[in-house]
Amino acid sequence: MAATLLSLFRRSPPPVAPINLPFTALTNPYSAQRPWPPNFSHLSPKHKCRLERRYRRRTQLKWARPQWKKYTTLVQWASILWVVGYGVLYLEMGNKGRTVADEARDWMKGQMKGLEGQRKGVETVQKG
Repeated sequence: MAATLLSLFRRSPPPVAPINLPFTALTNPYSAQRPWPPNFSHLSPKHKCRLERRYRRRTQLKWARPQWKKYTTLVQWASILWVVGYGVLYLEMGNKGRTVADEARDWMKGQMKGLEGQRKGVETVQKG
């Protein structure tokens, strides 16, 4: 509490001296080789196309997010597979008749019962 109150009454940091550059934008000895943006009314159609392709390629490279795209795609596919798997194996539609997914459900239930039987057998062996 005391440290908080003391921090309120501390002196402000000394002012930062401005940075003095040896030249300004007007006196820059390293001028650009070409003016930017170029005057498109004076360019040939071929050169316009080249500039547009170059700019498009550079923006695609700059804004590309390969890792984000990879993980987004993985999450999308995982959610699609989960919804399909849940719908086929676990979702009860409420109708009394047999559906297309009943055979897959029966097979899955048999597999799960087999795993439960193996687990119970392992537990009894470990206890004994």
